[in-house]
Amino acid sequence: MFDQPSTPEFLTFEEVAEVDKALLTSREKFSARVALYSLRSLKLIAQRYEMAIADLSPQQIADWVAADPIFQANPAFDEGFKGFFTQLVISSLKPLKQVALRENGAIENLTVPQVLAWFEQEAKLRLENSSPQ
Repeated sequence: MFDQPSTPEFLTFEEVAEVDKALLTSREKFSARVALYSLRSLKLIAQRYEMAIADLSPQQIADWVAADPIFQANPAFDEGFKGFFTQLVISSLKPLKQVALRENGAIENLTVPQVLAWFEQEAKLRLENSSPQ
């Protein structure tokens, strides 16, 4: 599911379709999309540093974003955007670590269905906890 595309893209058409089918609010779908794209980015970062995603430091993520040729080549990606993107990726580590823990595996091995199932489970729990008993 996470084969590297020949050109950078947020999510593949198939991934977008899977997210759209998920039983999530629009906000939750956005969070799931960010987590999935971050997973793709984290795989590249971990590969560059030859380490597991769970072992990456925030500084390594920031350094990779700052040095990414895609960000360097496009003047629209200024320092403010790079910082914003870095924080999105770092923030996505929390749910991705929780999904990996639930799946008893490494973050690198997560699939789109596993990530979406976790987001759906969390949404269901929030809904149940907010319902009057």
